[in-house]
Amino acid sequence: MNDTVLADTAHRLFAERFTPEVLRAADQGLWLGDAWAAIAEMGLPLAMVPEESGGFGVDMTDALELIRIAGFHAAPVPLAETMLASWLLARTGLEIPAGPLSIAPTQWKDNLTLTRNGAGWRLAGTLQRVPWGRVATAVALLAEHETAAFTVRLDAGDWTAEEGRNIAGEPRDTLKVDVALDASKITPAAPGLTGAELFAMGAALRCLAMAGAIDRALEMTLKYAEERVQFGRPLGKFQAVQQNLAVLAGQAAAAGAAADGAAEAIAEGVTGLLRILPIAAGKQRCSEAAGLTASIAHQMHGAIGFTHEHMLHHLTRRLWSWRDEFGNEAFWALRIGRQIATAGAEGLWPLVTAA
Repeated sequence: MNDTVLADTAHRLFAERFTPEVLRAADQGLWLGDAWAAIAEMGLPLAMVPEESGGFGVDMTDALELIRIAGFHAAPVPLAETMLASWLLARTGLEIPAGPLSIAPTQWKDNLTLTRNGAGWRLAGTLQRVPWGRVATAVALLAEHETAAFTVRLDAGDWTAEEGRNIAGEPRDTLKVDVALDASKITPAAPGLTGAELFAMGAALRCLAMAGAIDRALEMTLKYAEERVQFGRPLGKFQAVQQNLAVLAGQAAAAGAAADGAAEAIAEGVTGLLRILPIAAGKQRCSEAAGLTASIAHQMHGAIGFTHEHMLHHLTRRLWSWRDEFGNEAFWALRIGRQIATAGAEGLWPLVTAA
């Protein structure tokens, strides 16, 4: 990350705001409005938005690093979703409302119907498992009409919500929509941007969040192995423990590299063609690392890591949740396999080196 001042400031803010006590309160369904206000005051939700569109002109790689930092601190707020939704709205000139935003993971065309409604439009259907839908002031999404893609902004009140949660306790709500849309809420999508590409961008953001949480789990596990004494020696002095720690460190390194590749693809694709393959590989690898990291970290901590007061489970429950969101390992492995099969023997090497 180039902007170390921004990263250091974000780390301090998240460390101050998202203590274990605060995370436990969020687990019980409390919306952390004060923490979100502090994040918004710092300008982080608009980090992906260009300066000419009302953002802060942050380099895209630096902006994306904020999501890794949020994952490191298990921040129970929709920062990633708000950043992506703000970028999507700004890309096509729709107004970005204040407050937390969300993005609907709709690559499934059968869930939504966009039709003409006089001079305007009507959108009807169901949005499944929308992150933080109950607290969002608006939800950004892509919808299709006769093969043309449109960017849509739904404002709070445009849907009815059925509340749900992921394993981490974060809101994942079902939104039922049947609403008329005027020109202030819908516009043709940016050229080349489809629901599948937006879904892939969501997957890339989950990569970054998982990489941050994995780094924190590694840091905590190394510290615990140094401090916890068993049979007269620190745990970290036992060879079997050292082997597990080495595996955990390897998973963290692999997840970090995979997330970097996904972030690079977004940084290159926000104004042009989005390369899906690095994101597919990144999400598949980060999801795999998430499961292995949670297993080893909890094995090393023993029962204490599952206790309500301990920090570890706030990370691992998010890892278990995020690994399945915006496509799990199998989903993206199939996508990679299909792309390789399409390229054929002669196209394999150019495909790999281009990614």
